[in-house]
Amino acid sequence: MTIDTIPTQITPATPDLSGMQLVYQAPEALADTQTHYCPGCTHGIIHRLIAEVIDELGVRERTIGVAPVGCAVFAYEYFNFDGTEAAHGRAPAMATGIKRVAPDKIVFTYQGDGDIASIGGNEILAACVRGEKITVIFVNNAVYGMTGGQMAPTTPPGMVTTSSPLGRDVELQGYPIHLTEMLAMMPGVAYAARRSMHSVAEIKRAKKSIRKAFEAQLQGLGLGIVEILSACPINWRLDPSNALDFIRHTMLPVYPLGEFKVHEALQKR
Repeated sequence: MTIDTIPTQITPATPDLSGMQLVYQAPEALADTQTHYCPGCTHGIIHRLIAEVIDELGVRERTIGVAPVGCAVFAYEYFNFDGTEAAHGRAPAMATGIKRVAPDKIVFTYQGDGDIASIGGNEILAACVRGEKITVIFVNNAVYGMTGGQMAPTTPPGMVTTSSPLGRDVELQGYPIHLTEMLAMMPGVAYAARRSMHSVAEIKRAKKSIRKAFEAQLQGLGLGIVEILSACPINWRLDPSNALDFIRHTMLPVYPLGEFKVHEALQKR
């Protein structure tokens, strides 16, 4: 072959997909957008689980998400349904207003630990006391992720952060708050669980819990909350693999996984 006969453009062969079975595709409720999250962050997996549940329940056209200040401040850009932004910690209050004005809508909040367990502590407590029929997704990565990795209300004892360089000292700074167990005691809460992103098995369990929390709202049973232990490799100063090990070895002993409250109407699901 001479240089004159070398083809200027090579057309790749079209693969034969006939007879192949489609086993997975992106959820319709999940937007096709480039992530802004840090490498190894598990927010994206949680977004996908929420989108899958919403699609499976067939409620995308009437779902509204509420995201406050924090790493997930742009969460509404990742979903193909309506979303809004609340002031720091005030997502439960905004979700309450939306749900009461439009009770046919499916309303959920997406909040980090520095938001819901600190400045927003009173807001979520009041929503649970009132038994608001909303769903709350509570992402716990043990630090203030967006603002530089400072100690959060959920930081485990001994954990080093930018504001606790010697590790969290419970004698000086107190113990981490177990928000989900506390809220599970409220009569207005229909479902409360803690799950994790550190393994495939736990990711599957997280999806089941997210579905139950949304089903609690669909059935008008009360508030549903799912806390999810999530990796923050950048602020933990770990690579993504070791960040998952950090969840296993440091967070799980402090935050045991499981369901803390399940309404009897959800028991068989």
